[in-house]
Amino acid sequence: MKLDQLQHLVAIVENGSLRAASRRLQIPQPALTRSIRALEKELGGAVFLRETTGMVLTDLGRRFHVRASTMIHEARRALDEIAQHSGDDRGTVVLALSIMPHVGMLPHALKAFRQRYPKIRMQLIEGLFPDVESGLRNGTIDFYLGAAPRNPPAPGLAVQKLFDNTRAVVCRQGHPLAQRRSLKDLAEADWAITAVDYDAEDDLTRLFASHGLPTPQVVLQARSAMSIMVALAHSDLLAMLPVQWGEFPLTRDTLQTIRIAETLPAPSIVLVRRPDLPLTPAAEFLCDMLLRHSPAPPT
Repeated sequence: MKLDQLQHLVAIVENGSLRAASRRLQIPQPALTRSIRALEKELGGAVFLRETTGMVLTDLGRRFHVRASTMIHEARRALDEIAQHSGDDRGTVVLALSIMPHVGMLPHALKAFRQRYPKIRMQLIEGLFPDVESGLRNGTIDFYLGAAPRNPPAPGLAVQKLFDNTRAVVCRQGHPLAQRRSLKDLAEADWAITAVDYDAEDDLTRLFASHGLPTPQVVLQARSAMSIMVALAHSDLLAMLPVQWGEFPLTRDTLQTIRIAETLPAPSIVLVRRPDLPLTPAAEFLCDMLLRHSPAPPT
């Protein structure tokens, strides 16, 4: 079994077809086909089903792909680490961030990282831990920084609590409810939630119920921070978002916080990574820069 066979398998899975994988790897499609057939012969079974929609993993293929993906990404990390220790600042850092670190920590860390590692490619993923867990385990993602999961992950990942956080009610500048000072005064408003900030609808419902208020009316669900920014800036919708939005430069002139008296708890912010494998120097530096700009010292 050769490393390039594993690379070919992973590329086909990530691109969905032989043709797309061939273009990405810049090798002829017949050569890619021969590589996969040789791998299947060695494994003693088919790893792909050839369907009209593309290449689909078999049960054997799915099991093998987990291991192959881990080996490929660890090989990539090893090469990056050796190069970076030798002064050749090349490679890729892949990190997953929820909304709070995106708006409250990344803006402060990015400049320092780009100055120290100008040639390193960064891949930023906007998401939450349940969606990025598999990437952390197989090495696709270097680390996750964001809202703590409701349930601890299975063994194999280390979770470090960094700090507790709070939320705020956010609206557009000049919103008719901007001067209200109680959650009760917002009970009749229409709300937007975002799928990348914990379980926002459930938390919103629980919060209202804890104050004896009816379930709020959720009329929009955004899939990204950009979507929630646009929705709030151009409507009378309200959203419950990390308190750091109030100081985010890109939205400070268009969005504002409704300063209600009630405290709006938020999930703790955590760092999740594989404890058995070190980060590359570039990934370690970026992680340190992000933690340095935490709202509170790590605990």
